[in-house]
Amino acid sequence: MIASSQVESTLLVLKIAFVVLLYLFIWRIVRSAARDLRLPQESMILSPQQASVLLAQPVARELGRLVVVASPALSGGKRITIDTSALTVGRAGGNDVSIEADEFASSRHARFEARRDGIYLEDLGSTNGTFVNGERVTRERRLVPGDLIRIGETDLRFEP
Repeated sequence: MIASSQVESTLLVLKIAFVVLLYLFIWRIVRSAARDLRLPQESMILSPQQASVLLAQPVARELGRLVVVASPALSGGKRITIDTSALTVGRAGGNDVSIEADEFASSRHARFEARRDGIYLEDLGSTNGTFVNGERVTRERRLVPGDLIRIGETDLRFEP
């Protein structure tokens, strides 16, 4: 008898402790939700000034340049700026740098692309190939200052 009354009283204490913990848990949830509701909420409606800033085109900044060393199509010493947008070179008029007079260049010959870790050169399946420092480019290649790039008969030097 004494053992069963001790078990019942122990169970009663456990039930009360459980209910207290449950109420503490609920109280914490309500308090946290109320605190979040009191904080100022960010508006999803933008003023015209804020919208114009967000929609403005990013300003292209120079990340490097190509200097014409020799070319049948471009004047020697000409500087070509490489910015955040990709730069295509080839004989076709739609390229960023058109070298129509270079008979050994393909219509879409090569592309220069700026990335976080530098400027990369990619051959776009040209017939005669693209060369960096005399080596044929078979996959994307990161350029370093002073690299000599050959596209058709056009020689370019990369400068940061």
